Parts: sequence; structure tokens; C-alpha cells
Amino acid sequence: MHVAHLSLADFRSYARAEVPLDPGVTAFVGPNGQGKTNLVEAVGYLATLGSHRVASDAPLVRVGAERAVVRAQVVQGSPGLPGAIPADAERRRLLELEINPGRANRARINRSSQVRPRDLLGIVRSVLFAPEDLALVKGDPGERRRFLDELITARAPRLAGVRSDFERVLKQRNTLLKTAALARRHGGKGADLSTLDVWDQHLATVGAELLAHRLDLVAALQPLADKAYEQVAPGGGPVGLDYRSSIGDEAMAGATGREELFQRLLEALTAARRQEIERGVTLVGPHRDDLVLRLGPMPAKGYASHGESWSYALALRLASYELLCADGEEPVLVLDDVFAELDARRRERLAELVAPGEQVLVTAAVDDDVPGVLRGARFAVENGTVVRQ
Repeated sequence: MHVAHLSLADFRSYARAEVPLDPGVTAFVGPNGQGKTNLVEAVGYLATLGSHRVASDAPLVRVGAERAVVRAQVVQGSPGLPGAIPADAERRRLLELEINPGRANRARINRSSQVRPRDLLGIVRSVLFAPEDLALVKGDPGERRRFLDELITARAPRLAGVRSDFERVLKQRNTLLKTAALARRHGGKGADLSTLDVWDQHLATVGAELLAHRLDLVAALQPLADKAYEQVAPGGGPVGLDYRSSIGDEAMAGATGREELFQRLLEALTAARRQEIERGVTLVGPHRDDLVLRLGPMPAKGYASHGESWSYALALRLASYELLCADGEEPVLVLDDVFAELDARRRERLAELVAPGEQVLVTAAVDDDVPGVLRGARFAVENGTVVRQ
């Protein structure tokens, strides 16, 4: 698949932008701070309903505007590629997303307003490489959980509903626990916890569904990440991915089915109840888990050098790309100001690996930062204008 046209209204620094795009490599080149990343960020937002740069929608709306609109013409089906949709089955869709900070976002597909924003998931699929990717290796567990969950949703969009349900149940349960904790601290009799068993059941149900998909994903990513690391940094591996659950390694041993995971989560919630009531927060569940990245026998976090951390982050993205391609349709590859961060060896290896992609979008401050193998269409970006060279 590829994006054939990108249109922005009041998105980030752009009052208006119309950008026609072709398959193959497209580079957006211009000084820093001129809006290059804003363009590829918009593509990523359509793919994930989130930004790789900020946690909330408010910064995405141009200063002084009430809302932003991202619109894209998407072509699904890539004649000539293995597993692709035949040429006569090629589909074009017009996706529109209205971003309304503080209010519900609105979406349309082919001008129809009878859709939810999450109905866009799976139509545009992208894999994004960015300087922020170092947080996958060096950052907090939340970065790695987000990586897993976004990839899960890209592969199976219906799981966006599971993620949403889990977050809703977790919020309700935390509210109940917090109320109980505050009452105890102020000498009260405590809140009514008669419904806590019900919330435990809900949390274990949706938590087991999410956990099962994470475990399946980690198992699928492991060999691909090891292969990709060897491609980026020959002889530097092996790498290993270990899912670390908050219910404990012993409890997780041998539990892979949803029913088993449900029972283990329920038992862990029961065991942690007193501590949770004292602290006023849910201490067990997928929201407390981590993906431990190993380089050789050691954890990458805290032991890997800067170059090794970069190679690991690249390997995770390349593995994601391979996994999505195996599902039947290539995602859009986005390389946001990555090459300036890499040494010459890693720069050339990464460029050679991604060059065959159906659509590759690159941002760079200067033209020389784009490796020769990625020569293709060029846009100059400066002072809020996007001009094809």
C-alpha cells in the first residue's frame, strides 16, 4: 500500500498543505524546524491514531486554530509484489481525520461520516524510524508496552477495542482503590469495596486477552529482531526478547492460553489486594509489564553502548516491518531524521535494507544526509511551504 496524496489543514505548523506522493522513495529536505517531521507525523497519526512525538492531541493543532484535519488518499494493493492484491482489485480510499483537542475526534472514509476514528486503523499501516526510538531500549517500560500494543493493533485493528476496554476498566478500578485508600488515611471506615471482585473479573478478562496477544507477538518478533540486528550490526548479537509480567515469572510459566492467563491474573489480583487498597492503585496487570531486551547475556538497557542501542532500536523496527509484510501488505516506511543520528556503516546498511520498500518517506536537514541508494522524489520544505524539486 502507499499514500498517493496527503492534505493538511491547521496541522502543526501548516495552515494548508497539499502533497502528492508516489510509490518508491520520497525525501523531504530542509532546515530544522521548518515542518518536515510534521508531514510524516501526519501519516503516522492516520496509522496509529497517535503521535510518535507527543502524548496528547493539543500540540497537533496549529496555534490559533480550533481543530486540525489530516486527509490522505490511500492506495491498497501493490501489483507485482508477492502476496499483493491483484491490480484489478486495487482499492483507493480517502481517509479524513478531524483532531479536536478536549473533544472527540471525528473520522470519515470515502466521505462517509458513519465511522469511528478507530475504524481507520489497519487501512494505513506504517513503520516509523525516528530519534525517539532510542527510548525503546533506554526508556521506561511504558515505551516498550506502547511499541508492542501499536504493533498488535496494526496487525489486528479490532484489538484497539480490547486496549480501550482495558484502559477503561483499569481507570474504574483505580478510582475505587484510590477512594478506599483516601478514606482509610483520613480515619474513615473505608469505601464500599463490594464491587472490587467484579472489577477484578473484568480486568482479568480483558487483561488476559491483551497479554495473550503480546506473548504471541514477542514470540513472532524474536527471530526477526535477531536477524535484523545481524543485518545492521554483523557479529554484534545475538539479541533476545523476554516478556516480563507483573504477576511473576513463576506464575507465568506454562500459561499461554487465555483461560490460563485469566486465572493467573485473577489469582495475582487477589494476592495483591491488601497492598493495592493501601496504595490506592492497581499493581498487577499488563499495564505494569515490560519487554526485557537482551544483547548477548546482558540486558540492553544499562549495558548497551549508544551505537548498540541504536542498532537494537533499528532491529525492532525492521522486525516490525517484516512481520507486517508477512501479513500480506507492505506498510509505509518512515525514516524521520534518522540518518543524521547514525554512523556511516549503520546509515548505509539501513538504507540498503529499506530501499526496496513500496513507499519510503525520508526527512533530512540536508540532501547529503540521504544515502545515495535512497535517491528518489525530493521536496524542499521551508517557511511552511512544500515544493517538489
